[in-house]
Amino acid sequence: MKPSARLMARNLTITTVGSLLTSWILAHALSFANAFLHTSGPATGVMVGWFNWLGFVAPVTIGPVLWEGKPWLLWIITSGYYLVSLVMMGVILALWA
Repeated sequence: MKPSARLMARNLTITTVGSLLTSWILAHALSFANAFLHTSGPATGVMVGWFNWLGFVAPVTIGPVLWEGKPWLLWIITSGYYLVSLVMMGVILALWA
């Protein structure tokens, strides 16, 4: 294996583990929010996913658009991915619990 291939494999492993850890933490945050609201069902999952995105993801990811001049479309695509992910996690966890 070439040194650059070894480095790429290591970076891919670190990225994958980091992504799984982040998803695990977000799933627990959504689960705690569902438990705090004492409700269940898909509408609750959507609401919890929306507010977690609005409170945690949107403010953090909008900085490059406002201060670095990155395009709004890039922010919409990037943060939209997180919005869909969190809403789907919220619905799955609300139905599961």
